[in-house]
Amino acid sequence: MEQEQTHYSVAEIAERLGGRLVGPPDTLLCGINTLRDASEREITFIADRKHAGLWARSRAGAAVVTEAIEVSDHDPSERALVYVADAELATIELLQLWEPPPPLPDLGVHPTAFVHPSVRLGEGVRIGAHVSVDQDCTIGAGTVLHAGVRIYGHAAIGENCVLHANCVVRERCTIGREVILHQNVSIGADGFGYRPAPDGSGLRKVPQIGTVEIQDRVEIGANSCVDRGKFGATVIGEGTKIDNLCQIAHNCRIGRSCIIAGLCGLAGSVNLEDGVVLGGQVGVADHLTIGKGAMVAAKSGVTRNIPPSATWYGYPADDMRKTLRRVSALHKLPDHLRDVSRLLQTGKR
Repeated sequence: MEQEQTHYSVAEIAERLGGRLVGPPDTLLCGINTLRDASEREITFIADRKHAGLWARSRAGAAVVTEAIEVSDHDPSERALVYVADAELATIELLQLWEPPPPLPDLGVHPTAFVHPSVRLGEGVRIGAHVSVDQDCTIGAGTVLHAGVRIYGHAAIGENCVLHANCVVRERCTIGREVILHQNVSIGADGFGYRPAPDGSGLRKVPQIGTVEIQDRVEIGANSCVDRGKFGATVIGEGTKIDNLCQIAHNCRIGRSCIIAGLCGLAGSVNLEDGVVLGGQVGVADHLTIGKGAMVAAKSGVTRNIPPSATWYGYPADDMRKTLRRVSALHKLPDHLRDVSRLLQTGKR
């Protein structure tokens, strides 16, 4: 059955956002979309001057606009603008207005799921089809385990978590409250440790006897992996967000409120202090520390420690200003070589 569409007037939206309304207050809106794709019954947002110039060509019935931005060619008799302090943040509120309810398993344990008799289940737990929860686990109140989730023995999952389809949480790992693991996330696989056998017969596996500790309000994207420690714990700090297809190796320690974009890879024993931001496809070599609040641009390769609050870029990564100067000089190199060649030819003559 299709969900009934919810409509809000521009006046209601302006009141919810605490915004300043310019234009007709009674236009009814049923969703949010981009400037290019929005219909007459949808609202859009304008967060910079470049996009303000596209307003005249947009069909959107209204727009949320950052207060400092001037929108030319706006006719307040036809369409509405809602001015707010930050249009990007305001869109979070708008998206929540029209966010459809998430699909959930029924309350309780699905008939096809296996839950060991020793498992401790909190109130309001939802355990979907073909889930497996082994002995001596704890599942906190309000937590949702979607179809195919596997929880190994002696693991603990806090309250109000959501584990999407086919996630795996290995033995003795702990997950805090309000954690979201998207589909196919792996928590607690063995760290990657091998040493050559003394007799030359091959590689000996190093036992990985540690755990993983994921603190409150962490979110980990689809197909990402967090490996257990060789000893001790791999730790993901409170409020950190990890994108899809990321690798967090054994004994990494990630601080609070870090952002790790897609396809990043952290080698063993990396330390990210609080508030670090890694762009997409960043690689970090083992045993390095990235200081509090530092940022690393996409596709960079980190081979040495980064100080707090720095912005680094490149391979090997370095202070962004230095790297950009090197890149600029490299682009000029063909012209310089031609100039040198002409000078040499002139000298010969």
